[in-house]
Amino acid sequence: MKFFIDTANLEQIKEAASVGILDGVTTNPTLISREQGTPKEIYKAICEIVDGPVSAEAIALDWEGMVKEGRELAAIHPNIVVKIPMTKDGLKAVKMLASEGIKTNVTLIFSPIQALLAARAGASFVSPFVGRLDDIATPGMELVQQIQQIFANYQLETEVIVASIRHPMHVVDAAMIGADIATIPFKVIEQMMKHPLTDIGITNFLNDWKKVENRK
Repeated sequence: MKFFIDTANLEQIKEAASVGILDGVTTNPTLISREQGTPKEIYKAICEIVDGPVSAEAIALDWEGMVKEGRELAAIHPNIVVKIPMTKDGLKAVKMLASEGIKTNVTLIFSPIQALLAARAGASFVSPFVGRLDDIATPGMELVQQIQQIFANYQLETEVIVASIRHPMHVVDAAMIGADIATIPFKVIEQMMKHPLTDIGITNFLNDWKKVENRK
């Protein structure tokens, strides 16, 4: 499973890349709004750090506007993937952009049939939001499992990005299901690296080594 980071913060992206696990980046308008600079400047800077897909969201609600924005975003860098919302106009835009060789990530997926429609329209990626489903007492990972099964049934090449990840177990569950990608907030990436028994083990080893160091 590939790891993307869900942020527009350059320092977080650099830190995640330095660990050697970063395959791509997803952003959204909320994440972009938290950073300094124009969206174009931020996307360019991200693409200079990460050699992988970088999702940049179209804001228009009509398909013509989405296509126009998508072309502009794709022109920023070859790694840009245009994020398109899961709507009827969104599907029209995906079809048009895909016909021009522009990669798309259909976002705000909350049902398996939405994912199937996006894949049939030509989406490069679909993003089911597991955390937001969990928030309303609906098992988010069940949706991922359904999408994976449907895509496998018909050998669809669209990749599944597990999004709205809230904690490390979401990542574990996504990997167990066989999802292509998990896009993970920086805080959760840091949590994934830690375990209390690892900390205890390091402390014990260091304490024992001090006994050896003091030997004459």
